[in-house]
Amino acid sequence: MIMESIEILEGRKKQIYQKEQNTEQFDMTCDTKSLSGSVSQRACVFCGSRVVLYPVADALHVVHGPIGCAAYTWDIRGAVSSGPELHRMSFSTDLKEMDVIYGGEKKLYASLIELIDQYQPKAAFIYSTCIIGLIGDDIDAVCKKVTQEKDLPVLPVHSEGFKGTKKDGYAAACNALMKIVGTGSTEGISPYSLNILGEFNLAGEAWIIKDYYEQMGLEVVATVTGDGRVDDIRRCHGASLNVVQCSGSMLKLAKMMKEKYGVPYIRVSYFGIEDMSKALYDVAKHFNKKPEIMDKAKKLVSKEVSEMYPKLAKFKKALNGKRAAIYVGGAFKAFSLIKALRYLGMKVVLAGSQTGNKDDYNMLKDLCDEGTVIVDDSNPVELSKFVLEKEADLIIGGVKERPIAYKLGVGFCDHNHERKIPLAGFVGMFNFAREVYQSVTSPVWQFAPRKGGLG
Repeated sequence: MIMESIEILEGRKKQIYQKEQNTEQFDMTCDTKSLSGSVSQRACVFCGSRVVLYPVADALHVVHGPIGCAAYTWDIRGAVSSGPELHRMSFSTDLKEMDVIYGGEKKLYASLIELIDQYQPKAAFIYSTCIIGLIGDDIDAVCKKVTQEKDLPVLPVHSEGFKGTKKDGYAAACNALMKIVGTGSTEGISPYSLNILGEFNLAGEAWIIKDYYEQMGLEVVATVTGDGRVDDIRRCHGASLNVVQCSGSMLKLAKMMKEKYGVPYIRVSYFGIEDMSKALYDVAKHFNKKPEIMDKAKKLVSKEVSEMYPKLAKFKKALNGKRAAIYVGGAFKAFSLIKALRYLGMKVVLAGSQTGNKDDYNMLKDLCDEGTVIVDDSNPVELSKFVLEKEADLIIGGVKERPIAYKLGVGFCDHNHERKIPLAGFVGMFNFAREVYQSVTSPVWQFAPRKGGLG
């Protein structure tokens, strides 16, 4: 067992599993707060709310707290906009010691009045940070007052960082969004329409996916939140279907919309040829009363796949037999990555996530090969040891995993929200394969200590 070959903190052992034949019953511990002292890669509740709401481009985003919180999450996603870019300006009330003693409500009110007058946003999101939870500022009262005075939605986001995990921040963001969903007119929305949920337009990915659906003859009412607009979100309850890509962040909103407005939802992934194709077919099946939607989906997939296969041949030949380690935010993303890597002939030796739940890990176990290490809420020491022990040639992760890969002399592929190259859609699969190929086959790794180089 892997527990015998490396050191694992006692409190972490139930969050690590190696798939083996005839092993004990799989019972992964997850959905818990990070173990103190483990140096978790997770972000806080506040960060979770920011990454979800940040791409709403015509809204004001105000961080109520010390300046460090705003700096930590400034421009946190590579989420691009086709119009306004108010979201890229990070505003903070910049609370100081005296504000902590006497309260920051007056400062928040004055800041909102000034910012709204200057920028004329469609809405404002006000984020509570840890210190607000400690001193007890009533941001709901301030938001209500400004809403009445300025006649626009000023929405409190209860995201005090200490009160849970990053997933709790996702929930806080969904609760804030739900306050404006249903406040706009649904007049003119087609019965063959949908919302794209959990797609954040990293490097323009939402535009790629939106184009696919429009080629199928479907109307996209809103993307929530990539290249998002407040007015679109207000009327998105008029769509016939919610298509949820990042289920960890947006499944709660889809469930609330189903309960309140009767909008059904499906879960999809836009990464890799297999899952991208399935996403389009699943949406087409939902609109089976109009068969031409499925016909258009089949033609679209056939065209894209026939163009893609020859381009991937070079990468598959070079990558066959190479080993990859995956550590991402949501487990649902890991499923697609495993399939995409298998298509390229690579073996996944480690798969993990920061926010997976029991169902996610059961699916991950079934998808992984024997010997694969599955981890929940891992830390740099664990990841480093697993990567070396399993002789991985590549790490797929985010900004926090990049230095781990380079220090170990291992190739790296950025699959996090800071990236500037689209990895979703069929063109995204080509970009992904090319990045993996260029990283894994780079001649620089011959100088890494693990390869016998001088380092």
